[in-house]
Formats: sequence, structure tokens, C-alpha cells
Amino acid sequence: MLKVIATAAAVLFSANVALAADKANVDKSIPLKDGSTVYIFKDGKMAMEDKLGRVVPMKPGHVMQTKDGQSILMVGNELARLDWIRKSDLGGK
Repeated sequence: MLKVIATAAAVLFSANVALAADKANVDKSIPLKDGSTVYIFKDGKMAMEDKLGRVVPMKPGHVMQTKDGQSILMVGNELARLDWIRKSDLGGK
């Protein structure tokens, strides 16, 4: 029984470490002109959420306009990574 509890604790601990690492990989978030937000991860890949906070797919190479008028070129499409972060912030909902 003790072995089962120790294994469960190790699994939960490793999940928390992975979760913390994912949040730490967000380099910055940039608000866009349309109210959505682009998240840039430390590896240079990006993910986007709309103005309602939903994760939105975006094709790599798409040009987006920031609130201050600059243009950003979408690199990657890290939907799962951003969705994981959003769900963990909401307590798994």
C-alpha cells in the first residue's frame, strides 16, 4: 500500500513540475489591435487567445497587428501548450 501511495505522489509531483516549467516558458504576451493576445514562448513559438480568452488556431506566417501598430509574424501554433496553461490557471476547468 505504501508503494502505491509513493508512486501516486511521484506522479503528482512530476505533473506539477511540468506545469510550472510550461508557465515559465512564456516569454511575453502582446495585446493585439482586435483585443486578442499573442503569447510568445522562450523557444520563439507562439500561441494566440481571442478577446474572450479562448485559445485560437492561427496559421504560421499570418501577420498580426499589435495595439501600438507594429506587425508580428506568427511562428508556430502552440495551441496545446497555451490550452494547458489556461486550464491550469483555471484550476483544471
